Amino acid sequence: MARAPLLQLSNIGLGFGGDPLFEGLDLVVQPGDRLALVGRNGSGKSTLLKVMAGLVAPDEGTRVASPGSHIGYMDQHPDMSGFETLGDFALSELEPSDGYRVEMAAEGLDFDPATPVGTASGGERRRAALAKLLAEAPELMLLDEPTNHLDIRAIGWLEEQLAATTSAFVIISHDRAVLRNVARATLWVDRGQVRRQDKGFDAFEGWRDKTWEEEDLARHKLKRLIKSEARWAVEGISARRKRNQGRVRALQGLRAEQAAQITRQGAAAMDLSVGKKSGKKVIEAVGLAKSFEDQQIVRDFSIKIARGDRIAFVGPNGVGKTTLLKMLTGEVAPDAGTVTLGANLVMAVFDQNRSALDPEMTLWDSLTGDADMRVSGRADQVMVRGAPRHVVGYLKDFLFDESRARAKVRSLSGGERARLLLARIMARESNLLVLDEPTNDLDIETLDLLQELIGDFPGTVLLVSHDRDFLDRVATLTVAMEGDGRATIYAGGWSDYQAQRGQIVEEAGTKLSPKAVQSSQKAKEAPQGSGKLSFTEKHRLEGLPAEIDRLTEEIEKLTGLLSDPDLFARDPAKFDKASAALVARQTALTKAEDDWLSLEEKAGTP
Repeated sequence: MARAPLLQLSNIGLGFGGDPLFEGLDLVVQPGDRLALVGRNGSGKSTLLKVMAGLVAPDEGTRVASPGSHIGYMDQHPDMSGFETLGDFALSELEPSDGYRVEMAAEGLDFDPATPVGTASGGERRRAALAKLLAEAPELMLLDEPTNHLDIRAIGWLEEQLAATTSAFVIISHDRAVLRNVARATLWVDRGQVRRQDKGFDAFEGWRDKTWEEEDLARHKLKRLIKSEARWAVEGISARRKRNQGRVRALQGLRAEQAAQITRQGAAAMDLSVGKKSGKKVIEAVGLAKSFEDQQIVRDFSIKIARGDRIAFVGPNGVGKTTLLKMLTGEVAPDAGTVTLGANLVMAVFDQNRSALDPEMTLWDSLTGDADMRVSGRADQVMVRGAPRHVVGYLKDFLFDESRARAKVRSLSGGERARLLLARIMARESNLLVLDEPTNDLDIETLDLLQELIGDFPGTVLLVSHDRDFLDRVATLTVAMEGDGRATIYAGGWSDYQAQRGQIVEEAGTKLSPKAVQSSQKAKEAPQGSGKLSFTEKHRLEGLPAEIDRLTEEIEKLTGLLSDPDLFARDPAKFDKASAALVARQTALTKAEDDWLSLEEKAGTP
């Protein structure tokens, strides 16, 4: 017997007094659904989630929730007024006997329930809101960017909870790895409509691109048909002296159809420009040590960073990644050791707190008020990589409509603030990019473009991120901040670091919980071919084929690069870097293949 839907939206329309955000939208969520909700920044994902939660009333249409079912919503900006501590807020809807659920979630998400609401950071508030939702375990969970402000260990914990839950959920996230690991179907918000594909997130981009190709083909055919009918209408007058009014009306209908088509928004026209080349040696640090009170950030840390390196810094929240970044760039002095900066460095900084943006300034003033961007005597122009540009035109490059140019920064979404900060950074020529959590809130298409720009950037990049997929795509070296002052350098990105470190889910240096230790011990003691894989092992086995394919492809590319007989003479640094990367990937491939064989055997797969 088919179960009733948990939630049904029918013919939803919503406009906030302007152009419709949604029109004629239909959506059904069934028990057990695990849905990724994707779409560009500004497409209405968060608003749609609020409509689903019953927090925003549509202008038209109906919302029907299954009687007796509980729908839980995680807000990006939870209202905690009236609560003294984060724990009080998280426990507010639970029976006292269920308080242990909040304690478990607090441990997994790494926040202290006793923290006063008044002193809690935005990230701590969001983690408390997520803990509250998970502890309540409603029939349907609506999660709006739950991974923002989580480190990689906590993200892995959240993935385990979502994999084990019996609740249905809809999740918005920019983190491809999370969506691949937890979603079974995809909801795509695009130009006021929601399309559904009952496949995992891996299939989304191919589906999206095919949809756009079919749209382009249909648009091209319609344009040709209108042109043909218009020619007939003109020629028919002289040939027959009398129009076929039916065909004229049909032509008018075709033109109305063309006018009604909603053109999809293009990609942001972002660009990075390197100015004068830096020296080959960009940064050299020797014997760095730094402590704050009783916390050791780093001790005896040394690194040489050459032009063209892309260095990722990873580790748990609070371990000191940003502090190490600031020491390497000269902003913070070490307690011991030396940092030497190379010649001709021109630095551009993207900070995780977006502190370069004044919430009370308009987008226009945020650009024209920057002394480095101001064009003398022209209040409507900014200097972009050495050439004057009109403010509105430059904002449009970053997908801001002309009507938003005079809006306050505080009215922007997280993704829009990130794009505005990128607009400021990319206006300048630089040869050293310092990017502290740049991926938060960006949509997938903008992330793709940012990744391509970093890949093509001839300068040097220092990057802090918890986005595993993004790290794999851009990093050539990874510095793992392992706690207690330990910082270790690994070749490659996140997956390369994990393979070399010998851990898959737990972040390097993080102590396993007693429960995780027991699970690990049971996994080691389980007989081969038992068919009982732990969650981590199942997750690892499912991801290995894609990892093996990726490593094989990268090995082929590196082998092709190193086959150039003139590479060493022309660019010895590039030759050395490619050689090290090849060795690391060959090692990772061998381990991945061995893991696949052993896990297949343990699972008892015929």
